[in-house]
Amino acid sequence: MKLDKPVTGGPCWTELGTSDLAAAKRFYEGLFGWRAETDPRGEAGGYSIAHLGDAAVAALTPLYQEGQPVAWNVSFAVPDADAAAAQVTEAGGTVLVGPMDVFDVGRFAVAVDPAGAVFQLWQARSFPGAGLLSAPGALGWVELLTRAPERAVEFYTTVFGWSVNASEHYTQWGLDGADFGGMVTMDDKFPHEVPAHWLPYFAVEDVDTTAADATEAGGTVLMEPTSVPDGPRIAVLRDPQGAVFGVYRAADEK
Repeated sequence: MKLDKPVTGGPCWTELGTSDLAAAKRFYEGLFGWRAETDPRGEAGGYSIAHLGDAAVAALTPLYQEGQPVAWNVSFAVPDADAAAAQVTEAGGTVLVGPMDVFDVGRFAVAVDPAGAVFQLWQARSFPGAGLLSAPGALGWVELLTRAPERAVEFYTTVFGWSVNASEHYTQWGLDGADFGGMVTMDDKFPHEVPAHWLPYFAVEDVDTTAADATEAGGTVLMEPTSVPDGPRIAVLRDPQGAVFGVYRAADEK
């Protein structure tokens, strides 16, 4: 079972903060077939929503704060952003921004888990989040990379009530029987300066073709297309501005 729409506690949205919004639009529009529309209101700060057909699937934004890294960020749906932010703090995390209202569309906060991975909380009002999940060109999986996996399990199960499906090689997060993400332990292969982080994966029709297209468009392949035993085919890519993301095709999609 996979998520095809936002549910409480699950990933509902992903945003790219980038140093070159126009270039990022061109890259992802070419890679995924997105149509990006920038909110014309000055107070929106250049916030751009990418669509597939009529469905909103992701956002691309300028960097809003000094020192903000070029990176993809993942948002999780909550019924009450203020209560969720308080729970983050009680569980040992930190709230960096908010909670605050975003026009009439929702209320959000930016938080960091005890190991340093940043994520966002989204309380929907008129905007529930992605109109499409787990379809080609849309968000379909989120992965936590951390150096403190046991602490992460304690933190996220407390804050969001996730189920944990752990095997020898990989831990998966789930809600009501639907696994939506996983966790990788960062070992010595990861440079020390790379912090814990959440990595979004976008579904694609063909992982190998997408990786080749990303390279041709100025991106970089960080992990070559690989078939996970009894699992999906995946690759990890970096866009021309430096943001890292994954792509996948599920094993059962022939």
